[in-house]
Amino acid sequence: MNATLQPLDQQPPSTRSALRTLGLERAGIAAVEAALLDSPSGLAAQFDAAVALITRASGRVIVTGMGKSGHVGRKIAATFASTGTPAYFVHPGEASHGDLGMIQAGDAILALSWSGETAELADIITYSRRYGIALVAITSNSESALGREADVCLYLPKSEEACPNGLAPTTSTTMQLVMGDALAVALLEARGFTAQDFRQFHPGGKLGANLSFVRDLMHKGEAIPLVALGERMEHALIEMTGKRFGCVGVVDGAGLLVGIITDGDLRRRMKVSHDLLAEPVEQVMTPRPMTIAPDTMAAEALALLNETKRSVVLVVDDSLKPVGVVHLHDLYRVGVA
Repeated sequence: MNATLQPLDQQPPSTRSALRTLGLERAGIAAVEAALLDSPSGLAAQFDAAVALITRASGRVIVTGMGKSGHVGRKIAATFASTGTPAYFVHPGEASHGDLGMIQAGDAILALSWSGETAELADIITYSRRYGIALVAITSNSESALGREADVCLYLPKSEEACPNGLAPTTSTTMQLVMGDALAVALLEARGFTAQDFRQFHPGGKLGANLSFVRDLMHKGEAIPLVALGERMEHALIEMTGKRFGCVGVVDGAGLLVGIITDGDLRRRMKVSHDLLAEPVEQVMTPRPMTIAPDTMAAEALALLNETKRSVVLVVDDSLKPVGVVHLHDLYRVGVA
């Protein structure tokens, strides 16, 4: 049963606070969207210029920021790095004490400061100007010290903070984070970064499992249950029970897959057959069975098995020659879900 939605004034105080916060932060994101749509020569043009500048950079993206902007910057740097744009975070305070040496020609700096007047950023800004290192700013003040010095200034519209005192960065940091995500995705698309590329940076955990390939999980060689056309069902049953996949593939004289016999096929045939074991496999098999390619991603294989309500699928190459078999349990065992 669906719960009845209660008016805002009837919600508990903490829930009203949460809803007010979400509303104000949503308004901040909407303001960024409106600014991008407002004028092609405004924020949209600056955003395009930022993507082009970072794409041209031969080095890495150096993300920097102080306080809450710095925390957001660390997340943006991590997102960049995991989506094909090499990046790392440099703390502006540490930069003034030697870490400027981590920034080299060919790099691009992405500096975050809501006011644009963060004193700790002064040395990084000066360094970038002295050595001709590209500088992109994310700020709400294009006329600030940071905004004026930047090669590209992504100036965000001012929006009400969710903090009732208007002091703690809340809406503003959400807007910075959204802009960082927008940059990361635009750069990903500009570089043609694929799911296969993504897997190189995410080999572990559930994400790594979902991005693995069927060829990495399938059973190969002698483990594949196969019989040839013309063989009797007694041989097919031996192969099925011996390999324990609940099926057996049927191949022609050239070794190409032409059919499959499953537990379901056996049950259906037993109802009408007088001597199942003596019958040729082609009388029992299902022709043109469902197959997948070895380069199919594990998550796609799982989706296919779930959609067709099957537990096993044969893997074939371009010529339809069986090269493997994958069971639902193989996918679950490595964490694909």
